[in-house]
Amino acid sequence: MKIAFLVNKFPCLSETFILNQIIGLTDLGHHVDIYAIEPEKLGRVHSDIEKYDLIERTYYRPTLPRNYFLRLLKAFGLLARYIWLSPGSLLKTINFLSYGKRAFSLRILYAAIPFIKNRSADYDVLHCHFGTEGLTGAALAESLGLQAKLITQFHGYDVNAYPLQYGKDVYLPLFKRGDRYIAGSNFLIKQAVSLGCPQERIAKIPVGINPEEYQFRPRVLAADETIKIVTVARLVEKKGLEYSIRAVAQVAKQYPNITYSIAGDGPLRSSLESLVKTLKIDHVVKILGWKTVDEVRDLYDSSHIFMLASVTASNGDKEGQGLVLQEAQAMGLPVLATIHNGFPDSIREGVSGFLVPEKDTDALAEKLAFLIENSEKWESMGAAGRAFVEEKFDNRKLVQQLAQLYSQSLASDSLKP
Repeated sequence: MKIAFLVNKFPCLSETFILNQIIGLTDLGHHVDIYAIEPEKLGRVHSDIEKYDLIERTYYRPTLPRNYFLRLLKAFGLLARYIWLSPGSLLKTINFLSYGKRAFSLRILYAAIPFIKNRSADYDVLHCHFGTEGLTGAALAESLGLQAKLITQFHGYDVNAYPLQYGKDVYLPLFKRGDRYIAGSNFLIKQAVSLGCPQERIAKIPVGINPEEYQFRPRVLAADETIKIVTVARLVEKKGLEYSIRAVAQVAKQYPNITYSIAGDGPLRSSLESLVKTLKIDHVVKILGWKTVDEVRDLYDSSHIFMLASVTASNGDKEGQGLVLQEAQAMGLPVLATIHNGFPDSIREGVSGFLVPEKDTDALAEKLAFLIENSEKWESMGAAGRAFVEEKFDNRKLVQQLAQLYSQSLASDSLKP
């Protein structure tokens, strides 16, 4: 099959699940091209980007100026340059009657340019990551006359905060045009269906990891060894880092032989660093900034407990599956997380880790103290977590399910009204 991925940023360090799908499909013998808005500007990329020569297969949209007047001027230039390639299709992308604000914003026109330039493209599947890109994909499919099956994969923000901002009916054009939909947890499926997604056309396929890339190690506490707690997350509200830091501050009063490392960066970094200073735990908590995939694995390997205290953000944004929970379990770490959206599907509660209510610092501290006091349980919890990941989140198995969904969609239109 020839597959186009429609994504936001690529490569993107925090979205390795997209990279895993691309590589998995490539290994199965399918051809995958990537259509993205822009690359993430971090100066570091996953080694597989080079190994699979993915930059050569990535097509970027022209940069969209923030100033609408400049955006409009640039749009005239793009039309003048490319309209001869497909005049009818490009003009359809600015059909305000059909596409409303998305056409007026000129986002569809800008997104169409790489497809127009890549004239040889004839895809079987257009796989859109996040519902927002699904809306763009639906408009592109119609305006450019793409015959590809339109598959949209929901992840979290897109079915939580986005509809709160733009209205519950925001995805109706996508649900009318799309062929199949994917979500990684029962919670996300429920959210998508509540927004109008046809129940019979959405499938549960979690995003996965390649377990062999995450070396399992039983966690055993040596005498006088410092207990190392770790979180890997963007520094944004929904990650609940304020609560995990406060929980660590509580526990550190009784157990001074702990450290807490947070790998990630984001808009809340300065406020979180201020909180650490206010709580006088600078010697315990370290915010490390962005880390590469290999650096994150090394951090998992040197740690004893993984914690992710995610919450519902003030704008309604929520997590999806929490892929880092699978990464940590694959390496043998007991995990501590919150009862939040897809997380109950992501760990074996009471077996490979624990779940506590959102924003409940005392409950976090209580379970963290339990794990510290009962280090003899780490080994069995870690083994259970590894087995769980191998059973439910092995990327090779999940990519085979994804390819099967593609094939079923290509073989039959019976699911569409």
